[in-house]
Amino acid sequence: MKLRHKKRHTRLNLLEMKPLLKPGLRFEPGDEGARVHVPRTSWLERQAVRFLNQPEVIRVRLDRLGAAVIRKCDGEHTLSEIAQMIHAEFGEQAEPLIPRLAAFIKMVEANGWLDWELAADE
Repeated sequence: MKLRHKKRHTRLNLLEMKPLLKPGLRFEPGDEGARVHVPRTSWLERQAVRFLNQPEVIRVRLDRLGAAVIRKCDGEHTLSEIAQMIHAEFGEQAEPLIPRLAAFIKMVEANGWLDWELAADE
């Protein structure tokens, strides 16, 4: 009889992880915010581009706060560092900062825009 060992799941603190915008996504800064260009890469999307004259990329407009967060998703900063930088840049305008940042990151992650790196122990 084989023994089955349960995998131990380690809990990761999201604030200690480093978000990185996936390759292929292009960030375009602007005055009133920014745009993220998302290529249409699935088979169905490529067929829609080819036969239904759909655009090759989806352009997503971001407000100034969203643009500031995406600009800092470079794999160099942890989410808590990003929160501190956003607070320094926007002040009270960004409050309640952590819940808003968590909701935004959750949406961006659901759309598949981010890769994650663990913060190195220093």
